[in-house]
Amino acid sequence: MPDDFHLMHLAARAYGGAGLVFAEMTCVSPDARITPGCLGLWNDEQMRAFARVIQAVHAGGAKFGIQLGHAGRKGATKRAWEGIDRPLESGGWPLVSASPLPYLKDSMVPREANRADMDRIREDFVAATKRAVQAGADWLEFHAAHGYLMSSFLSPLTNHRTDEYGGSHENRARFPLEVFRAIRGVWPEEKPISVRLSCHDWYPGGNTPDDAALFARMFKQAGADIIDCSSGQVVKEEKPVYGRLFQTPFSDLIRNEVGIPTIAVGAISDADQANSIIGAGRADLCAVARPHLADPAWTLHEAAKLGLKSVAWPQQYLSGKGQYESNLERAPTNTGK
Repeated sequence: MPDDFHLMHLAARAYGGAGLVFAEMTCVSPDARITPGCLGLWNDEQMRAFARVIQAVHAGGAKFGIQLGHAGRKGATKRAWEGIDRPLESGGWPLVSASPLPYLKDSMVPREANRADMDRIREDFVAATKRAVQAGADWLEFHAAHGYLMSSFLSPLTNHRTDEYGGSHENRARFPLEVFRAIRGVWPEEKPISVRLSCHDWYPGGNTPDDAALFARMFKQAGADIIDCSSGQVVKEEKPVYGRLFQTPFSDLIRNEVGIPTIAVGAISDADQANSIIGAGRADLCAVARPHLADPAWTLHEAAKLGLKSVAWPQQYLSGKGQYESNLERAPTNTGK
């Protein structure tokens, strides 16, 4: 349930200059949660609580996005700070996935989703989308990355099915596309809808950026407006190659080869990096997560460092803006000597 923490946490980023604020992955049913603490949008009480948060974010001058997802085989785990990906010792719930493969060796084994499961899950996504509209969300994102349920269908590492939902790219995308088309049908045409993809599984036999481009083209044809280009977290044995802007090449590839707008995300830590990505045509938006956890006013502070006077600070903070800019002016310049 979105509570006072979520209102304070998310609205603070809006007042801190962010243009678009997303809540965490929001789950479409109780058994779609990653942890017992995950936000949901499966009832009207949650919808009204989201509306309160969205109003606060709008008052701060930002748009609000809701990212809908289903944990699949990565559900029924402890909160991250209690043991990320570790299965609950009690109070868990049955899991479904593309195939009956546990995420960790000691994780719960999910049931292979059958047609009845898929029908229910599709309708859960549709109902949550309708509530997102009622709550006043400006943007909807379909989470098909990071090894969660939709991602588990897309990746050959987690989809071992032999029916019409396994095997070829078209078959592996069949159920995610079915759900996406259903939510696209009830989401307002004039509002953007994005799809988050794991653009590299970082493990032999898994999806590569070329595979992600194929899926991006399918989602574009199904009505997606923009692709959020993440990677990994599909299998625990992954071997990512980290580095500066390490996921931006995936955004670059999909934007310029598939011809759809993209969001770059991952290891973007300052405004110069974001501006260079967008200026070079490698993405249309940049998502900045961890720096915003450390600094709610990250956007305002980065704009001040660049000397941008046109970025408005909340009037209640204007005296702080002057002090911040004075401190920047007094800071020693690194001449490299």
